[in-house]
Amino acid sequence: MFPAVSFNAVALDVGTALRTLVLTLDLLGTFVFALSGAVAGVRRRLDLFGVLVLSFVAANSGGIVRDLLIGATPPAAIGDWRYLAASIMAGVLIFFWHPGLRHLRNTVLVLDAAGLGLFCVAGAQKALVFGVQPYMAALLGMLTGIGGGIARDVLLSEIPAVMRAEVYAVAALAGATVVVAGDALGWHSATMACAGAALCFVLRLAAIRYDWHLPVARSGEADAAAAEADRGRDGR
Repeated sequence: MFPAVSFNAVALDVGTALRTLVLTLDLLGTFVFALSGAVAGVRRRLDLFGVLVLSFVAANSGGIVRDLLIGATPPAAIGDWRYLAASIMAGVLIFFWHPGLRHLRNTVLVLDAAGLGLFCVAGAQKALVFGVQPYMAALLGMLTGIGGGIARDVLLSEIPAVMRAEVYAVAALAGATVVVAGDALGWHSATMACAGAALCFVLRLAAIRYDWHLPVARSGEADAAAAEADRGRDGR
């Protein structure tokens, strides 16, 4: 009798700890991505309402899609007031504080990388909690990370970063894979979440700094234009 009670208590504690970890990562990612969305809105000179809308969309689009796919309905961003509060708080903070930001483009890139790292691991963790297969959990982690950035860029009439051949989705997938691999090996969830988020963040910033990108399909006209540009640089 007593061993059974002890086992159930331990299982309950582990489950509660995992849910708390997922919620914490989700809210942190929501706040950071909301900051990036708000900064992008300020750069485009949107009004307060526009900045708040953009901060909410950037922060919650990926999580909403993830929750719908794994059957976590209603999505956390809709059913939990803390997601809306985090998004609005970030939007208001940036809207009134942005005169102190001298390099908004760099700020957007750093915040976006941080949000990507947090969301990819939170998405993978939540998918695992809901019993999703490991490889699909990694893909859902990637989707959680890139969804908000795609929605933000679309609303601003920009080509999403994930489609511009930068190491963006690949970085999110790498971070989510670390979480999934750690879960399969039975390693500590919080440690693997931190490792996955850090890997994604570093990969993304390194890709920006060193111009890492995936191969791009080029047409004959594009090749000719590139060759002409090279000749011009070489003085020929």
